[in-house]
Amino acid sequence: MKSVCVLGNGQLGRMLRQAGEPLGIAVYPIGIDANPTELPIKQSIITAEVERWPQTALTRELATHDAFINRDIFPRLADRLPQKQLLDQLGLATAPWELLQSPTQWPAIFSRFGDLAIIKRRTGGYDGRGQWRLTAQTTSQLPDECYGECIVEQAIAFKGELSLVGARNAAGEMVFYPITHNLHQEGILFASVVYPQAHSAHQQQAEAMLTAILRELEYVGVMAMECFITDEGLLINELAPRVHNSGHWTQDGASISQFALHLRAICGLALPRPVVESPSVMINLIGCELDYRWLAEPLVRLHWYDKEVRAGRKVGHLNLCSADTPALRESLQRLVALLPTEYATAIAWVNAQL
Repeated sequence: MKSVCVLGNGQLGRMLRQAGEPLGIAVYPIGIDANPTELPIKQSIITAEVERWPQTALTRELATHDAFINRDIFPRLADRLPQKQLLDQLGLATAPWELLQSPTQWPAIFSRFGDLAIIKRRTGGYDGRGQWRLTAQTTSQLPDECYGECIVEQAIAFKGELSLVGARNAAGEMVFYPITHNLHQEGILFASVVYPQAHSAHQQQAEAMLTAILRELEYVGVMAMECFITDEGLLINELAPRVHNSGHWTQDGASISQFALHLRAICGLALPRPVVESPSVMINLIGCELDYRWLAEPLVRLHWYDKEVRAGRKVGHLNLCSADTPALRESLQRLVALLPTEYATAIAWVNAQL
């Protein structure tokens, strides 16, 4: 039996463990502060569900582990500065950007980028946190410690957002899922929609972009790439060197889930392109209490993370997959009454995509 240790024991590590069981792979999600002497590290392949971590006894032990897959890639992509530099190096389209080092840059920034600038912390900012939307009149809102620790981007008037989840193995073989269309509200992913026959031009462009990244990094495992849709094509927004929230639909909508695909890639198992036969929808459960009434809908598959419910926290997701599009729309519409009011907009958006 193969053994995999996952650095991080959140919901992604948990779902990797669940995916490993039917494959005969023992997966151990481990907390950052775990005692390395109590873990099966030496005989395991090491992966991670997080991009960055503090120095602990465990992470110091793993820093020299020969089977820590992508060990040196995580810090490179966890920092938006080298991530953006990589995209520029490969000639891949992204929003115009620069490193924000001093308040003296603001006049030139607004001259170059226009009336609105997007500021993002180099590390740690996600789900709308660690990000600011500033005009020339509101730059004083940015904390002083952000200078040197943030990048600034031009605000993009995008038409939509999509992501591509793909995987590469050590032999250089790559496979991809259909592109996923995503809706964010206040910086948090609320819903994803995917079709078996994706927009061919977007699929081809996204696959070419992610192929270049995976090949350049000699990356092994699943990676997600988030993009803006513009009239000129796709702009890469961010990369995630791990399984990703926008790929959760694959648990029920694809022949191989992103979690099983990641384990196949890092363990050197067969890596066929997953089969997707029907439209799929993923609804993130954010700050919601568990409600078993969701299960009255036959298309609903509930994935609950067993986490303390807090405002803005991802505590689970619902997957719905069906080739019967009217039935899918009707099921989603009935969910509106069972979810907080802010979901009405998200479900209306989903139904407009189907």
